[in-house]
Amino acid sequence: MDFFSVLTLFGGLALFLYGMDIMGESLKKLSGSKLEVILEKLTSNKLKGFLLGAAVTAVIQSSGATTVMLVGFVNSGIMKLSQTISIIMGANLGTTVTAWILSLSGINGESFFLKLLRPSSFTPVLAMIGIILSFTAKRDKQKDIGSILLGFSVLMFGMETMSSSMSGLKDSPVFAKLLMMFSNPVMGVLAGFVLTAVIQSSSASVGVLQAISITGAVSFKVALPLVLGANIGAALTPVLSAINGNTNAKRVAAACVYIKIVSVVIVAGAFYLANAIFGFSIMSKTVGAVYIAVIHTVFNILATLVLMPFSDKIEKTAKALVKEKREKRKIDVFDTLDERFLLTPGYAVEKCNELVGKMADISRTTLFASLDLLRNYDKNVAEQIEEEETTVDMYEDKISTYLVHLALGKLSEKDSKTVTQLLHVVGDLERISDHAVNIKNVAREVFEKGIEFSKDAEREIGVMQGAVLEILDVSVEAFKEGDRELAKRVEPLEQTIDDLKKAIKDNHIGRLRDGLCTIEFGFVLSDLITNFERVADHCSNIAVSILELKHNALDTHEYLNQVKNEGRNGFFELYKEYSDKYAI
Repeated sequence: MDFFSVLTLFGGLALFLYGMDIMGESLKKLSGSKLEVILEKLTSNKLKGFLLGAAVTAVIQSSGATTVMLVGFVNSGIMKLSQTISIIMGANLGTTVTAWILSLSGINGESFFLKLLRPSSFTPVLAMIGIILSFTAKRDKQKDIGSILLGFSVLMFGMETMSSSMSGLKDSPVFAKLLMMFSNPVMGVLAGFVLTAVIQSSSASVGVLQAISITGAVSFKVALPLVLGANIGAALTPVLSAINGNTNAKRVAAACVYIKIVSVVIVAGAFYLANAIFGFSIMSKTVGAVYIAVIHTVFNILATLVLMPFSDKIEKTAKALVKEKREKRKIDVFDTLDERFLLTPGYAVEKCNELVGKMADISRTTLFASLDLLRNYDKNVAEQIEEEETTVDMYEDKISTYLVHLALGKLSEKDSKTVTQLLHVVGDLERISDHAVNIKNVAREVFEKGIEFSKDAEREIGVMQGAVLEILDVSVEAFKEGDRELAKRVEPLEQTIDDLKKAIKDNHIGRLRDGLCTIEFGFVLSDLITNFERVADHCSNIAVSILELKHNALDTHEYLNQVKNEGRNGFFELYKEYSDKYAI
């Protein structure tokens, strides 16, 4: 193997890892947050946990990503440690799917069908389809499928390149001597562990072994310990992820390590003991890519069968390995904004969306409470409004910061639009809570100064207040449900509130002329209805973000001009409906 063959080997490895990364990221985008949400809502049923762990890992092509998600779930209080054990075992089996895909490179035969199954035959076609979809498709789903096909093609090409670069090693005495070192179970397990720890993927390290096996120089006694070591090395990813986690998160990582090590000790120990007694002839036989996939799969199936009945014991062991700290940290609502979820952007966006929904509820409750103070001022309620406004500020700070980090990652077009929408919405919700405080201050001034509005002014304020209550209710529910039809009702109602503000000001001027009201009362009234109108403006922004999410940019002013000038979304009919309902 000369210098240029080494360069080809590393080039093939780079393409292999890059293709695996592209394919994995695209699979995550294609699945969105669906798989993660299913995992989150999982019951304690062990069989469901195992099957789901295997399915999720098979889809996203990474047991590391699955276990990191589990660390994040437990760290955030979303899931219990006991629920993760069976999922970890399922993930261990799910990761073997990659090995089966890569085993296609070892297919030999001269028949047309077998030639068609070779990667060198079908990957160029898949690559061409992937390129066409990536450059011409308009929908996210089609683009993601194109990226998956491209990633797979690059991965398989890298696999072929590695194999071809090592084709001359079969007769190399140095290479044979190196492989003989790995036939020692301890050395082989250690080598597999180190390789996996370096490239952070057991699928990739097993893939490298499959590429080497195509040379025909890898025997069963060499392949087995290397595969076992790769399985142990896969536990390093959740360990690194849990370093900054809480006690339970560290216990998930400990459970991963414990399951891997015990699986290897029991299954490998039993096999090598039986081999010592019976002397299996398979040990000296050479194995190809398919047989390595078989070894990988059978090991994980046997490990699951052995350990699944003892999942409760594994949980207790994890708790014993990672002791509970004296000071217990309370689960915080913002724990769901876990950095680990940034690895699965679809799920992270879903968590942000849920938190913004909670923020919307708090802002709505705060505003409603401030409106009640206008009729019945209560100092305790006023203080509560101040506290809730501070809470909303905290929501804005935490969510906005997390969304910015999320926007820097690899997002699908849909998720990117959603992140932009949420950044707009959190700002509007925070401003609504600010106006709630302003209205509370007006209510306090009215109470402390003993201000009494005229009956006409009270009636007008009541009408406008009812419209504000409705527009906030409609906006919040439209956002939480993603209801475009409901969102279409906001702008006509916002225009009605604008008309009410103008009408109330005009009526107040009339009362001033007639001596029925004072200038001082007018300042209070103006401050109050201005805050009403500003709340409606922010509700309008929220509704526009829902309606315009399908476009690449949120141009609020352009959209509103089209709505009001062209009557889009039945604007004039709804405007008349609300004008009649809230007439003064």
